[in-house]
Amino acid sequence: MNVPIALAALQTQAAEPARLREIPYNYTSFSDREIVIRLLGSPAWDLLDQLRKERRTGRSARMLYEVLGDIWVVQRNPYLQDDLLDNPARRKLLVDALQHRLGEVDKRRTPADDAGRDRLVGELVVAARRAVAEFNATFEQAAQLRRQIQKTLGRLTAKDNIKFDGLSRVSHVTDATDWRVEYPFVVLTPDTEVEMAGLVKGCIELGLTIIPRGGGTGYTGGAIPLTWKSVVINTEKLEAMTEVEMRRLPGMDSEVGTVWTEAGVVTQRVADAAERAGFVFAVDPTSAEASCIGGNIAMNAGGKKAVLWGTALDNLASWRMVTPDAQWLEVTRLDHNMGKIHDAETATFDLQYFEADGKTPVRTERLAIPGKTFRKEGLGKDVTDKFLSGLPGIQKEGCDGL
Repeated sequence: MNVPIALAALQTQAAEPARLREIPYNYTSFSDREIVIRLLGSPAWDLLDQLRKERRTGRSARMLYEVLGDIWVVQRNPYLQDDLLDNPARRKLLVDALQHRLGEVDKRRTPADDAGRDRLVGELVVAARRAVAEFNATFEQAAQLRRQIQKTLGRLTAKDNIKFDGLSRVSHVTDATDWRVEYPFVVLTPDTEVEMAGLVKGCIELGLTIIPRGGGTGYTGGAIPLTWKSVVINTEKLEAMTEVEMRRLPGMDSEVGTVWTEAGVVTQRVADAAERAGFVFAVDPTSAEASCIGGNIAMNAGGKKAVLWGTALDNLASWRMVTPDAQWLEVTRLDHNMGKIHDAETATFDLQYFEADGKTPVRTERLAIPGKTFRKEGLGKDVTDKFLSGLPGIQKEGCDGL
């Protein structure tokens, strides 16, 4: 049986005007409200809401929105940013045009007719002029930061691995979620694993927010920049791996099949290597032909085979990563139960920390975690357990290291 709906409620909904975008050149998913708040601040949107009901010709509003649209289209297009960085004269023409439009809005003010309304318009113009000044200043800031990055990181990796170009930034703005917040300021593509700790340390010194990324196939947003001053470190060049090797793991009496890989190895390559040796690689996400092992570990990837043989965490013998403090960390599992980790009474891990050179010891630690804490009983999964008893790099639905 359907619940009857009052006709008046339907008529009220139908009478509401459609929400139209007034800011031009906005081909993004951001609404006018979000753009105004980003550029002018939250109070400015409240002012616009008040003034919208008192429009006469709408010319002043249109000119203000054109100013915001010009700023927004540049902010959301790295190619335009590069063009304006390379052409100061063209940039000056744009800024002068923005100031001219705001000047025309000022000329149309009529304080004698409505002092209250004029005061609100004046506040908006002040906020808009401040936004234009900040917009102009960002180019000098960007140019200076680029020089600092090239100087600091250029000693640690090849110049071609430090990418400011539009294509690199656009390619690293989102992952499989297609959620876009900010473009990364720079993308790093190191050639070797040895470069990692130094690059992380350099990025920390530069005040950059560090985002590790592999194949970019994740659905949790872990690879998405949230601030403009961010760096994406792409690990796809780190693609060395071995065939299946029989090894005796710590605390075990017999040899087992293992594969050593770097973070950028595509998942399917490992599955193929296991198959050639007569084994099955349990980590089997649908993105196996595009995802990378580093991301599989960070996300604790599973797949249909994981029902039988467990997820990434269940099948890890050891891993090596760079911490957010730019230290190397080697994690080794002891007494592996060769099955799902929650079936073990205790899961024990040895943690060894090293300086950025990868050789100087810092400290050691041993984690002994009750197996039953890794998963809830039944079909449930506790996705809020990001800390996971302090086990680094795993089951975070994001990534806390490289």
